[in-house]
Amino acid sequence: MTQQTRQRLGVIFGGRSVEHEVSVVSARGVMREADPERFEVVPFGITRHGAWLTPDETRRRLVGIEAGDTRSLGDDLGDGAFAYPEVLSLLGEMDVVFPIVHGTFGEDGTLQGLLEMADLPYVGSGVAASAVGMDKALMRAVFAAHGVPQTGYLVLSDEETRTPTDDTLRRIERELGYPCFVKPANGGSSVGVSRASSREDFGEALADAAQYDRKVLVEAAVVGREIECAVLGNRDPQGSPLGEIRPTTDFYDYEAKYLNDSAELIVPAVVDAEAAERVRAMAVRAYRALDCAGLARVDFFLEASGDVKCIEVNTLPGFTPISMYPRLWEEAGLSYRALISRLVDLAFERFAEVRSHA
Repeated sequence: MTQQTRQRLGVIFGGRSVEHEVSVVSARGVMREADPERFEVVPFGITRHGAWLTPDETRRRLVGIEAGDTRSLGDDLGDGAFAYPEVLSLLGEMDVVFPIVHGTFGEDGTLQGLLEMADLPYVGSGVAASAVGMDKALMRAVFAAHGVPQTGYLVLSDEETRTPTDDTLRRIERELGYPCFVKPANGGSSVGVSRASSREDFGEALADAAQYDRKVLVEAAVVGREIECAVLGNRDPQGSPLGEIRPTTDFYDYEAKYLNDSAELIVPAVVDAEAAERVRAMAVRAYRALDCAGLARVDFFLEASGDVKCIEVNTLPGFTPISMYPRLWEEAGLSYRALISRLVDLAFERFAEVRSHA
């Protein structure tokens, strides 16, 4: 492919969530490794407060990040996508977009909706799958409807998150017991997630989670190995070799993920062939249940009994070169560069299919 016919690949990254810095690292990996013979990469950064930057301004700020002077794209306030009026016009010139904005206003369907309205092909799931993938309460309901095995859970909302009644507390103790996990229904990176070992712990955990969302998910604790499977595809999705996370704390929390690097990531996971095949089949089943496209990472607990419980589907997993998702596909023989190209191919494929039914 000649210089003149390269595809313009817009990479959108940064954003308002606590995963801003992880998004920046992911985007730098994609920009560095995308096939230069096929793609002209055009960066679109979003600051911590949601201001969209032009490609030129994004490149300028990336210089400071690459020099180690800063780790973010800045804290500019502004009018979101209208902070720089020319941004949307420039975005419209892209052939395809790779959105790597984690959390709210990124992987929750809002950014996907903007790209749909702009009539642009983009990597990853559509609006509905992205929204359900972000909302753990809705996701769990979809799992139940499709018979995907999962841990016991309850959803608290509105007043119950502020002042749970004695009936609610007794129901949690009767149906889930302690310890249990308390987490915001919408969120990522384990922010606001706590392990409660008693009613007293639960009150503190609920108050923490309720800071981040009006809905709170309470889950029964499961003793098991944390296993992950990467899924790739549209109509015929495939599961990857498996990976395992071995946290050194009570669970794989924000600090273990991003601050102290204490958890051990094992690729491939040491799992017998029969159990591995069940996990991969369940990963594809969960992926299809949410109607995902392109990519997702599906997380599980593998219990000592051999039972498998699905934890969640992450429709926009971390995409740094050392993140679990690309590492699992590299284990399968698909390089980081080839994976980027494959995801773009899937984006064009889905775009054509959706437009054929318009």
